[in-house]
Order: sequence, then structure tokens, then C-alpha cells
Amino acid sequence: MTESLPAFEQFEADAKAQGFDEVIERRWAPNLVLPPHGHPFALNARVVQGEMWLTVGAETQYLQAGESFALARAVEHSERYGADGAVVWVARRNDA
Repeated sequence: MTESLPAFEQFEADAKAQGFDEVIERRWAPNLVLPPHGHPFALNARVVQGEMWLTVGAETQYLQAGESFALARAVEHSERYGADGAVVWVARRNDA
């Protein structure tokens, strides 16, 4: 039995209530690998389709649809997406 995911609108409303100021949907290409990088914002994200691997330091986290992750601003990480790509909802906190 598959748990249904909340609608994007609900994810966005929840994120904004938690102080995030930008909420977007990102679609990632199949087998895409992003080398180590950081972002000028903190984020909370939810994988809603596909799969990805998120590596921070020596730890790699495997994430599938329905799973979430968070990163503080400027945390260096790398990303790898599965054979079908992925759709990820991202809430960003852009404050300095």
C-alpha cells in the first residue's frame, strides 16, 4: 500500500508557515550527477518522484519518493539521481 503524498500547495503552505520564503519544484534528468557544491540558502526538500543519493561529507543518504532531507546554508554536498530522474519539492530560506 502506497502512502499518498501531500499536494504541492500543502507542502508550500507548510514551508511558508515554518519561515521558508521560496518554494519550488525541481525536475532532475535521469542519471544526473552534481559534483560537490553549496547553496546560499537553507533548505528542506521532499522527493516526490524517482530516487536520489545525497552525499554530505562521508555519509550518503538514499532517498525515494516520500522521503525528505534538510541542508543548512552553504553545506557542501553532492547529488546523484536515478535512472528515471527525480522530482523534488524544495523550500528555501534565503535570509542571510
